[in-house]
Amino acid sequence: MDKKNALRAGAVAAGTTLMMMLMSSPALALTRDDGDDPGSGLSVVETLGLFVVAPVALFLVIAGLVMVTDKSRKQQG
Repeated sequence: MDKKNALRAGAVAAGTTLMMMLMSSPALALTRDDGDDPGSGLSVVETLGLFVVAPVALFLVIAGLVMVTDKSRKQQG
């Protein structure tokens, strides 16, 4: 019975993925839209800074603020 449910779940997931892929339209990246004004691309350093360094720094700042303002540790001591 467990194998049958796993097979059914896999079939549903595969069917859903296939339908989503078939229903989505292509990106048409070569065709420009009216009013489309793309800027210059990002360099490797800018991309890494924006998508790697900035989120990690934001996480560290939030985690630090949580640790500093945590009142449960102060009550134990």
